[in-house]
Amino acid sequence: MQTFILMTKLSPEMSSKMKNREQLGRQWLEEVKYKCPEIKFIAHYALLGQYDFMDIYEAPNAKSATKVSLISRENGALQAESWTAIPYKEFLQLIKEC
Repeated sequence: MQTFILMTKLSPEMSSKMKNREQLGRQWLEEVKYKCPEIKFIAHYALLGQYDFMDIYEAPNAKSATKVSLISRENGALQAESWTAIPYKEFLQLIKEC
């Protein structure tokens, strides 16, 4: 499994519904679990900055990670980016191989 980071920025419409955030977040998570049962969530953070939320999760490939971003956009995210996260020791090994 590969590690991915999902960075999410809510649309202005969704940002105005923060009182319902818990319910909306659960609905999003249930949809991801249903459509992408292979995804394993590791952590979920609320942020105060350019992005509203950060999720760390494992997926078998980039296609599965893309589905997570697309589901986020379908559920009110203005922006949803999935980034590949490489463990630092593996990154150092890649440098040695180049």
